[in-house]
Amino acid sequence: MTVDPSIKDQELELLLHSNLQKLEASALAEGHAVLGQANSAPPEGYDDRLARYLHTVTDINQSDLAAYVSRRRAILDVLQRLVEVDDQGRYSREDAIHSLLMPMRTDFNEVGTDASNLWIIDEQLAFHDYLASDKTLKSMPITGSDSTREPDLLATRLVGSPVLAAEGGSLPLPSIVVVEVKRPMRNDASEDKDPIQQCLNYVKRVRAGGVKTALGRPIPPTREVPALCYASTAAGSRTGDRGSWLAGLRSLSSTPSDSATATSSEPR
Repeated sequence: MTVDPSIKDQELELLLHSNLQKLEASALAEGHAVLGQANSAPPEGYDDRLARYLHTVTDINQSDLAAYVSRRRAILDVLQRLVEVDDQGRYSREDAIHSLLMPMRTDFNEVGTDASNLWIIDEQLAFHDYLASDKTLKSMPITGSDSTREPDLLATRLVGSPVLAAEGGSLPLPSIVVVEVKRPMRNDASEDKDPIQQCLNYVKRVRAGGVKTALGRPIPPTREVPALCYASTAAGSRTGDRGSWLAGLRSLSSTPSDSATATSSEPR
């Protein structure tokens, strides 16, 4: 492929994408042809043809991996800008950061996995029984709570699958994950606005209402449902003071970044 050195970046990107699509289509056709001969007596030169095909697939996979890493790097760059002060001395609103993680007022039935970036918080959030963003506890099928409070992100995970549970048998124990996102450097961390305390309060409300599967099937009562809480904020002075106090009290840990995420495995 020959490329004009003066080509614009956008045109170059479109050209490369077009050629990659042609390469992938060619590799797919070649794969069907090569693998279709695997169960018969291989013709002369089959081993070389197979080696060339596998080499092409490897190159494509490496390209996909590079694109995957590049996209994540770009998302992290956007997040970095969101937690930094702008030219007017202001910080981004928390809903901008929230929307980068997952679109607001949606649940897992309404958005695809490629529309969210929950891996920033925890890769394991990709594996959930239920996941909601900025929805009231009352509207969630996973709890009988009548609260109109709205956790930023709330998820439940099941250990195994309840689909094939025998009649009368116990369903797997669930876990609760709560994420609270706050505006960077906010200084109004009173008790009702403190992200750590909010997380713990949401866990308490969910537990009190009883936990169900995403389809509303009750899970047998347990002593306490395990919970994992994340409070994401670049802390201001008051938030930092209160966060440090709560962290010490509840054995929380902060991630080593400018935009700290305090995590807690709530005791059972």
